[in-house]
Amino acid sequence: MAPVPRISIGLTNYSADDPGGWQPLVDRACAADVAGVDQVVVPDHVVFGENLEAYSRPELGGSEGGKQPTGPDGHWLEPLTALTYVAALTTQVRLGTGILLAALRRPVVLAKTAATLDVLSGGRLDLGVGVGWQREEYEAAGLDFATRGRALDRSLAVCQTLWRETRASFDDGTLAFAGIHQMPKPVQPGGVPIWVSGTVNALVARRLARFGSGWIPWGSSAGDLAAAIPEIRAGVVENGRDPYDLRIVGTLPVVRDGDGRPDLARSMDGVPALVDIGVTDFRANLPIPRARDAAAEYLADVVGRFRRAVGRD
Repeated sequence: MAPVPRISIGLTNYSADDPGGWQPLVDRACAADVAGVDQVVVPDHVVFGENLEAYSRPELGGSEGGKQPTGPDGHWLEPLTALTYVAALTTQVRLGTGILLAALRRPVVLAKTAATLDVLSGGRLDLGVGVGWQREEYEAAGLDFATRGRALDRSLAVCQTLWRETRASFDDGTLAFAGIHQMPKPVQPGGVPIWVSGTVNALVARRLARFGSGWIPWGSSAGDLAAAIPEIRAGVVENGRDPYDLRIVGTLPVVRDGDGRPDLARSMDGVPALVDIGVTDFRANLPIPRARDAAAEYLADVVGRFRRAVGRD
């Protein structure tokens, strides 16, 4: 059975300058919860260097033509901490990272942090992960930027081992432990769902087949999902996994009227075609009102239209 299509929105946990408070993030999260949005998502940066133009370099993990949304002194909230705060104020919306630079955290500590958030939220965490693009961020953490993919795989393997085994053992030739206990386990069976971000390539396909519950396309792959989805599915098959239970993120196709405002009715007309090619999770980048009540009303309309478009009403 194909995964049920879902709709998500981003929470802005960053600001180019000191915002003087983060109530808009809280209001949007609470509005999404009331309106029936399926998931809210936050990005991650721990520190910045000064070479931010690297964001636009695909060979480093960036996105061609992309631009980092703040300068090096932009204010960024740590995502798992921010989502813990949001979890305490919501009841049903899922809590996602999009993406977490998981390898920057020590694996056993990440496993504990994620499990704790999953337990406290009643099983609502989705852990979107990727390797990132910024060398300075890894160097500041004392890590080798060139081996960040292997470090990410190690972190994910340790997390899933600790989430699934009561008496855990692990040995990948670099990190080893035996007879280790970590409780509580995540509420969700098998542990917190891991969403792998990246372009279509052999390493991402292998990571997705081994660890993934979903794929977050990046860069050129995100711009051509009709080609990218069959390619990533083929790569997952080559690694011995059925790809059709994987969730796949796409962007809600926003159509604008003559005044530049989103035409929600026409926008939703484009959703079924994306479902047909394999998109399961639609990120809605819309001009959501800042006030909580107005945001909830607007998002409830968006959610209703989306559910009718995908047959969920």
